[in-house]
Amino acid sequence: MERGDFRGAQACGKGFWISLLLFLCLITTQVKGSIHEYRNEAFTTKSNAFFFHGGSEGLYASKASRHLDSSASSQSGKSFIRFEGVTFRRTKESASRQEEMQQSTGVVEAIILDVKDRERIGGAFLKTSAICCNHTLAETGSCKLGEVIFQKNLENPSWPRVIKTDFAGRNEEAKLEADEIEINSNGMYYLYFMFCNPELKGTVINGRTVWKNPNGYLPGKMTPLMTFFGIMSLAYLVLGLAWFLRFVQFWKDIIHLHYHITAVIALGMCEMAVWYFEYANFNSTGLRPMGITLWAVTFTTVKKTLSRLLLLVVSMGFGVVRPTLGGITSKVLLLGLVYFIASEALELIEHLGNINDFSKKTKVFVVLPVVFLDSCFILWIFSSLSKTLEKLQMRRNMAKLELYRKFTNALAVSVLLSIAWIGFELYFNATDPLSELWQVAWVIPAFWTLLAYSLLVVICVLWAPSHNPTRYLL
Repeated sequence: MERGDFRGAQACGKGFWISLLLFLCLITTQVKGSIHEYRNEAFTTKSNAFFFHGGSEGLYASKASRHLDSSASSQSGKSFIRFEGVTFRRTKESASRQEEMQQSTGVVEAIILDVKDRERIGGAFLKTSAICCNHTLAETGSCKLGEVIFQKNLENPSWPRVIKTDFAGRNEEAKLEADEIEINSNGMYYLYFMFCNPELKGTVINGRTVWKNPNGYLPGKMTPLMTFFGIMSLAYLVLGLAWFLRFVQFWKDIIHLHYHITAVIALGMCEMAVWYFEYANFNSTGLRPMGITLWAVTFTTVKKTLSRLLLLVVSMGFGVVRPTLGGITSKVLLLGLVYFIASEALELIEHLGNINDFSKKTKVFVVLPVVFLDSCFILWIFSSLSKTLEKLQMRRNMAKLELYRKFTNALAVSVLLSIAWIGFELYFNATDPLSELWQVAWVIPAFWTLLAYSLLVVICVLWAPSHNPTRYLL
């Protein structure tokens, strides 16, 4: 056991420095939400086109009230994508090669589409891999030379939406006219900026787009989570009140373990409340304020860490089979510290970055240390439980043995559910790479919150303060 603890500490030490570096990088970034900002962003090449991904979000359809008026008061029920100060700047060399009096010397197209219409952009429906129209396709009348190929949706002829911005004469800059695209059907919407003229190579984009749902700026896949966090706040409040009444009733029989449980319940209440207010603020402003989000992330990480430490020390029989943790206290604290750092880095990447900031490879890089440390906790917990059960059987202490058997069964069920849910989550992400199932994606993180709450309830029931404290005594 000692040797295994030492090796685990070495591995955790490496994860600590990696996570700390990521943390320091992240806390210097500006946090954005449904407002996508572009700052001298470059276009990349794909097939015979140049494109820039301007964002993607799940959006609900505007409410019926949109037909009443277009005043500011009606904006609350309106769903839209709005362009604000979007400009394109080409290179001086590109501009100097154009005719001064020519009306259009290059065009950039902003294309908004529902992910279900993705096959309508490019030449897939014309049996070609080209994205931009060439001479051969133009001669058939299928598209316009020098522009992106797209096919209108017969059921909704105004979609996909294409907004064209022309460079005039030798101007280096072209401004996309302020436009607001109303969303009238639920969907995962993607925005691309594209051009076909190779002479525009080196063009950059500046400005921002604002994405809004009928009830606020919260992205569609996150909207149900605000209600969920509100419900969970009440659930933790009810659990906290029940625990407090029991705590006060039997305050003379309180053991150290009860204080640990109280701390986890209090952190859970704070965590859910802070997340609810963070989402509410995000929903009303479209931005994720650094301070509130950082507090929410930290509460989550601290609670996750203490919850795992609570499970570990309970499994070791702390306060029931053994009065102290003895020489392994430092190892337990070290594992908790390293887990906190790794988990904090992961949470920061998920919540404090711009929506499209991080690639899947980056996320995998910070997920792996957390997965490894969770595995360490699980192995150590069940190893400790096995030894605790063995000690209780040897002492023939049937009351404590029954208590720990119930706890072991509950923990085993939770581990099996976790493994099954991880499998489902992997399947979900693999079969839905474009987030077409965005309306149910909130269930994935919600499950883990419910599972943690359920385990805490089990511990509160099994180790509740009682008029019969002898079942906890050594």
